[in-house]
Amino acid sequence: MHKLIEADRHLFYLINGKWTNSFFDSVMPFLRAPHMWVPLYIFLIIFVLVNYKSNRIWWLVFFGGTAIICDFISSDIIKENIFRLRPVNDETLIPAARSLLAYKPSSSGFTSSHAVNHFGLATFFYFTLKESIGKWATLFFVWAFLIIYAQVYVGVHFPLDVLCGAILGILFGYLSSGFYNKNYGLVKTI
Repeated sequence: MHKLIEADRHLFYLINGKWTNSFFDSVMPFLRAPHMWVPLYIFLIIFVLVNYKSNRIWWLVFFGGTAIICDFISSDIIKENIFRLRPVNDETLIPAARSLLAYKPSSSGFTSSHAVNHFGLATFFYFTLKESIGKWATLFFVWAFLIIYAQVYVGVHFPLDVLCGAILGILFGYLSSGFYNKNYGLVKTI
């Protein structure tokens, strides 16, 4: 376990301290902000409502349910029972973590709720929309990866926090989309 934590801290140093530049310093805090992605959600809701004739309301219910379950599991269950100091608050880090946010979150860093939520939704979107949008569906995972990378880059999470969050999110998104597809599934407008 000690070697895993050392590797986690080393990768954090690379992302937060070495692989940096002024462009990323200005973009990454913005990229991880929840309001940044509202247009994507609005677009997807409109896309589903316009392009599908049945089960689209159930799709909206599962979309919202996936987000709620992911956030609840990460924020209210895992973080309340497993406390891990965030890099920006860890005084044992040498060199100290660069903090690119105006605040330092004090909640547990494990698991990253951003990672659970965004990978949960990316997985749900991927498996429910891939028949319609084809290979473009993989961009949902690129989107989720950029967000979790930004979480490490700005100093609020260690790589293991976001990796474990991503795995949980993929699991919840897969289960949610699987249940939706098996029982409802989107039917295109003719």
